[in-house]
Amino acid sequence: MRSDHKILTGFYFRSSCSWRVRIAFALKGIEYNLVPVNLIKDGGQQRSEQYSKLNPMQQVPAVEIDGITLCQSLAVIQYIDETRPGPCLLPVDPKARAKVRMISDLIASGIQPIQNLSVLQKVGEEKVPWGQHFINRGFQALEPILKETSGKYCVGDEISMADICLVPQVYNAERFKVDIGQYPTIRKINETLLELEAFKVSHPSHQPDTPANLQA
Repeated sequence: MRSDHKILTGFYFRSSCSWRVRIAFALKGIEYNLVPVNLIKDGGQQRSEQYSKLNPMQQVPAVEIDGITLCQSLAVIQYIDETRPGPCLLPVDPKARAKVRMISDLIASGIQPIQNLSVLQKVGEEKVPWGQHFINRGFQALEPILKETSGKYCVGDEISMADICLVPQVYNAERFKVDIGQYPTIRKINETLLELEAFKVSHPSHQPDTPANLQA
């Protein structure tokens, strides 16, 4: 692992956005200092005055790196891809790169935010059917796209930012009891990615702030 201890991260173990950044750090071999931010405890530690200065949206992650603070997962991923050695997370080819960004945005903007904790708290008792509806809606769009773009992974045979976005979203879908069998391409790619070390070590069940009853 590349030692880079000046990187400070505000993560929550089960946050999709935090997991994306953990995967990217693992793929790049970047070590970092974790500052857990519990989204439940104390009414939500992301709402504290101190943390709100780092991320005014009061969400995770917040990453302090190279003298700047970044608080959107895709921005962090693209920044480290541009400034750190290791496997490229965005293809060199412009068309392939555009496909990766399209898939990443579809997940990160079109599916995942609708299951954010702040949204679910407003939805109340109907949060499971709510989550199922919007995940299925997104996966119904994503499945035919991946049939066209995928090889071994989301776009061809190289791991990219799209794969980094996919795995946490499938995990979230399973939490909402979505039948992933309806989406064979999504399921196959996800199963392939979960065999890779970077995805294993970054998994929510293996984090320092994971509650004991959820640890693997």
